[in-house]
Amino acid sequence: MRRRRDRRKSGSEVNLTPMLDVVFIMLIFFIVTASFVKESGIEISRPGASTAVRKEKGNILIAISANDQIWMNRRQVDPRALRANIERAHAENPQGAVIIQADKEAKTGLLVKVMDAARAAGVKSISLAAEIVK
Repeated sequence: MRRRRDRRKSGSEVNLTPMLDVVFIMLIFFIVTASFVKESGIEISRPGASTAVRKEKGNILIAISANDQIWMNRRQVDPRALRANIERAHAENPQGAVIIQADKEAKTGLLVKVMDAARAAGVKSISLAAEIVK
């Protein structure tokens, strides 16, 4: 009779090691496959365009607000320091493209200055963000 009780006690233990291994592997998988979205820092009202094409990769986002403020990496940037900020971001990722998100009410002259600073910083690919109109 004693032998049966010993078998029950030893067989009732649950080994959690395989379950913890699976959970840890799933955690690593989700961290590695997660795509991190970069934001410029402000919400803007982009103009609509019927020929707009969705561009998935754009590593350097620059926003121009309606009151002519320039934002990059969630902070306001002085127009005189914009080229240096773009050069730094471009040095981190040389294949990265610049996407300019200009508000509908932003001045065209400031947009041209931002594009000029990006070209002067050595960026080859510059795009303007627009809402897709169907």
